[in-house]
Amino acid sequence: MVTPAARREAVAHLEESYEMSERRACSVIGADRSSVRYRHRRPDDTELREELRKAAETHRRFGYRRLHVVLRRDGHVLNRKRTQRLYREEGLAVRR
Repeated sequence: MVTPAARREAVAHLEESYEMSERRACSVIGADRSSVRYRHRRPDDTELREELRKAAETHRRFGYRRLHVVLRRDGHVLNRKRTQRLYREEGLAVRR
């Protein structure tokens, strides 16, 4: 199974190398044009990551659940799953 990102790269390669149209490149590969044109809309998390790191440094014994409460109290709008994802991606863990 080929990922949509790999299909996007393949279509871009065909367009550049063989001077092929997007429509033809998609038909050759068998990709949908809508998935080739897709751009994610996730907002930039750098400010939120910094706030999470600061909160984790000041509250060393807090896990992602309690840090989530701290971030919400500070006025950030986010759900628990996003907090958990950022916590994991930043490599944070509860310290003893």
